[in-house]
Amino acid sequence: IGELNVDLILNEIESFPEMGKEKIARRMSLVMGSSSAIFACNLASLGNRVGFIGMIGDDSFGRLVLEQLERKKVDTGLIIRSASAFTGATVVLNFGQDRAMVTCPGAMESLTIKDIPFHAMERARHLHLSSFFLQPGIRGDVKEIFRAARERGLTTSLDIQWDPEEKWDFDYPSVLPYVDVFLPNETEITALTGKADPADAIQKIKEYANTIAVKCGERGALLWSDNRLEQGKAYFNDRVVDAIGAGDSFNAGFIHRFLKGAPGKECLGFGNLAGAISTTAAGGTGAFTTPEEIMHLARTRFRYEE
Repeated sequence: IGELNVDLILNEIESFPEMGKEKIARRMSLVMGSSSAIFACNLASLGNRVGFIGMIGDDSFGRLVLEQLERKKVDTGLIIRSASAFTGATVVLNFGQDRAMVTCPGAMESLTIKDIPFHAMERARHLHLSSFFLQPGIRGDVKEIFRAARERGLTTSLDIQWDPEEKWDFDYPSVLPYVDVFLPNETEITALTGKADPADAIQKIKEYANTIAVKCGERGALLWSDNRLEQGKAYFNDRVVDAIGAGDSFNAGFIHRFLKGAPGKECLGFGNLAGAISTTAAGGTGAFTTPEEIMHLARTRFRYEE
């Protein structure tokens, strides 16, 4: 369940934008964006059956989103095409492995709990939700959504993503007991908890959580599981195309192994691998083709061994 929008990605920018001045970007691409959609596509590309619940406008951006989801074999039958809302867009300015973004939310703000067909969960094993702060229509009902999934026997995962208002109004003591895997990055979990160090942030929320996996970029990731804190090393890519969707790809890799019943440390390692693979192509989903090609890239580029 989550937001759907397109990304207009600008690369090879000569310098950061300044008010009243014009800058040049040498490369541009228009692709499907959104954390939720990138996660869904990459999880499907790893060999899982994935369906999506969300909302788009009945417009060209919405058609692009549907096309790209369907190309990755994501089931789009539960996506609402709104006649009154437009499909949102994010302008992404890439600078090496960092980026700046501006989002116009559009239809992603209109999805409500009434739009979620809970009977569809009965065909699923797992529920993932991303971008909590970008979806005001369901934000107040996230606990009920996860509770409903649990009651139907699903495992669950959540990536809250960045809060554009920087208020961090997320009731984690109430919601996280219903979440099997909480997947913030280090900036998000430290902002959420008011702790400067991600390990201290984990300590603050661990009593409410089940498994916590914190993405730390080039430093890998932290895992809180089975009352133990562990660190997983990153896979290094010295030829980064862009880092868009690397965190969402980490999520897909982690949950891919989680669904196979793998121990937490193995899930963490495969998440780090998937995040690194994502940086070898543009747009977050470009590197995720078929399970065979993904694993070939893992072995040849990153020396991954099963």
